[in-house]
Amino acid sequence: MKKKFLSVLLATAMVLSVAACGVKAPETPASTTNVQQTETPKADETAKASETPAPASGEVITLVMAEVNPLDTIVGMTDQKFKEEVERLSNNTIVIDLQAGGVLGSENDVLDTMLGGGKTIDISRISAFALTSYGGQKSMLLSLPYTFVSRDHFWNFATSDLAAEFLVEPHENGSGVRGLFYGEEGFRHFFTRDEITGIESFKGMKIRVSMDPIMTGLVEGLGASPTVVAFGELYSALQSGVVDAAEQPIANYRSNAFPEVAPYMILDGHTLGAIQVVITDDAWDRLTEEQQQILVEAGKIASAYNREISGDKEKEVLNLLKEEGAHIIEVEDITPWQEIVKPVVEEAIKGQEDLYQKIVDMK
Repeated sequence: MKKKFLSVLLATAMVLSVAACGVKAPETPASTTNVQQTETPKADETAKASETPAPASGEVITLVMAEVNPLDTIVGMTDQKFKEEVERLSNNTIVIDLQAGGVLGSENDVLDTMLGGGKTIDISRISAFALTSYGGQKSMLLSLPYTFVSRDHFWNFATSDLAAEFLVEPHENGSGVRGLFYGEEGFRHFFTRDEITGIESFKGMKIRVSMDPIMTGLVEGLGASPTVVAFGELYSALQSGVVDAAEQPIANYRSNAFPEVAPYMILDGHTLGAIQVVITDDAWDRLTEEQQQILVEAGKIASAYNREISGDKEKEVLNLLKEEGAHIIEVEDITPWQEIVKPVVEEAIKGQEDLYQKIVDMK
């Protein structure tokens, strides 16, 4: 009995001794989607981090980001800058898993997944007009032909208070995503399998479009037949003659090897390739306010970077295309193109005339 009493007394003394030293049993981290454990940053590493407050120590949140184009395009480079800044500002406690080259599907496939609550894709870089088919009435205005007369005109919009209203539109209309920031990938131009000389060459052609009513209207205005083809299938569609032509910004045209099957590009510049990066409401709501602010700040930096590189990158690629034998056709008078699309624009802006005029007046 004495031995039992002494054992209990000794055990109690040991517990009190441990408590006095401030030692406690390790806590088991709660299981969270896309969350894993990592080492706490060292003191010197923390000193190098941004002043932006980091998320809770020890937690790493991974956000999957989709990109349909290769990483060497303007948009691919912009994505990488966004990724780098998010990870830098968060002390690597937010990681962007950037999946480029269309491995997660076309823009429409990606948006279907994000808006459908699939939860396998958190962020995506999309064309601004891609939201038109999902109820994005404001976003649709950015894709109207010949709206932006220059890059500076677009950036006057993209850095305005009006742009913030456009970014939040899909969240406000219940689509399930919200925009983080804007950028651009240069003016979009038509390219064809066979030789062309001007606007009259497009009559009777089958021209690839995505599921976008604005581009469909433009193609019909040219006297051509709009043909829906997924971006990932466009190369083979041009090669086999399923379509005769398509349209892309200059950098994407070369990076996706389209000159191999459609070597004629006419510089009509029908729309500026406005882009935006969107995040699902589900992913956004899983972040703390500090983490959300990190994404916003990284977006501002990535947007400024996009503005810095886009023009020079486009000129560089255009020179390479000429050296490599692509046939580049200049457009001396854009007026006939503008006249053709007037009915499309007038129909599209019904009910939003004043809002559209605000954008036009920013030039």
